[in-house]
Amino acid sequence: MATPDQASNTASSLGPNHADELSLPGINSVSGPLRAVSILVAFAALTLPLMPVQYILLRVAPKAARRLPFRYHRAVCWLLGIRTQIEGQVAGDRPVLLISNHVSWLDIPVLSAVAPLSFIAKKEVGTWPFISSLARLQRSVFVDRTRRTAVAKVASEMSKRLDQGDVLTLFAEGTSTDGNRVLPFKTALFAPAFSEGNPDLCVQTLSLTYTRLHGIPLGRADRSMIGWYGDMGIGEHAWTLLKAGPLDVRIKVGEPVPLSEFAHRKDLAEHAEKVVRGEVTANLRGL
Repeated sequence: MATPDQASNTASSLGPNHADELSLPGINSVSGPLRAVSILVAFAALTLPLMPVQYILLRVAPKAARRLPFRYHRAVCWLLGIRTQIEGQVAGDRPVLLISNHVSWLDIPVLSAVAPLSFIAKKEVGTWPFISSLARLQRSVFVDRTRRTAVAKVASEMSKRLDQGDVLTLFAEGTSTDGNRVLPFKTALFAPAFSEGNPDLCVQTLSLTYTRLHGIPLGRADRSMIGWYGDMGIGEHAWTLLKAGPLDVRIKVGEPVPLSEFAHRKDLAEHAEKVVRGEVTANLRGL
């Protein structure tokens, strides 16, 4: 129950309405809108009753509050027709900072169905209607990226959450893309992890690649329909995606590496970017 960062205008040269021009199965047929409406009704029926349940669990049963979003997002992925191929797993016996690339708002339910986790999101997310409620219920950590003085506060919150056994997920590009590339990782986003110096903290990389729609391999142009970037509105983009059909996504989780093995945040950012970009590139090439 969280939200992605809004996308950057530099993510791709493709226009924001490119998805509407695609002639993929189901998008422009009668079955497409029917599929989208059915998913939205089922999503509301699933989500609205669980929101007060999660609110109560956050106050009386923290461990259960970490597990409920995990099970909830598995159900959401089933509703959306998302099929995941996962290699590796998130460590469950130590505090983890999960470092991932970012393609779409769809990444939120996809990654949340991999393991119980929370997201590090920009502060603006906390102001978005409804979405902000879902983000808070999944215990997102909000970051003000315009203020360097906020680093200490965020670092303290991250340390507290990691000490409690949480897995925190960082979209290190700082924005989402068209899914055809991995943008440079922003080293400043890694600063809070080094500020507190948690001796048990480990990091894991995660690569995320959307590979097929209706079982058909996605090409470069088609993949941009999945990506949420530029000035795309989330409502229009979600409607197009819900009409499109079942998706396949490939996820690879790296082995846990102690944070202490990295000299500084730039060292970690360089390592994580190299690993994630290599894995995404290999997936896009079908290797």
